Amino acid sequence: MPFRIYLAGFDVFRPDAVAHGQALQALCARVGMEGLYPLDNQAPAGLTGPDLAHWIYRANVQLIQSADGVMANLNPFRGSEPDSGTAFEVGYAIALGKPVWAYTQQGGSVVEQVSVGQASDAAGPRHIDANGYTVEDFGMNLNLMLACSATVVVGDAGECLKRIAHQLGAAKSS
Repeated sequence: MPFRIYLAGFDVFRPDAVAHGQALQALCARVGMEGLYPLDNQAPAGLTGPDLAHWIYRANVQLIQSADGVMANLNPFRGSEPDSGTAFEVGYAIALGKPVWAYTQQGGSVVEQVSVGQASDAAGPRHIDANGYTVEDFGMNLNLMLACSATVVVGDAGECLKRIAHQLGAAKSS
């Protein structure tokens, strides 16, 4: 039975979301995995508004539960941070004890991505963003809660899947 991987990400909002999901699933198949894409499920006819939102939530949670792991697109979405829904899915998978891999094109640290200057207070100097908030400075390219919970690949989905396949192959042989 192939490794079943939930494909988390804001890709479901793309104009070509279904075709993109099929392309991701084809990439999964090439490395011997089964990709579970959120748009694989069809909502019952007539659902709208909050009822549709709750149906989508339940369907995606069930897909994550049925998966062996998660691959998440953590590229910036509508700003400098990853999609909040994808971040939830990563956290949910981690809470279930499932391995998570993530990919992003952002190789630079969070400081390099969003810091606009420095401020100083009783605690000492700190990097700040455009709103004056402290920018965490751990040398990581994502917020520590994502960077420390997932295997992060700087690159695209294909590169991430290669890393997953390599890690799974190494795990099988040990």
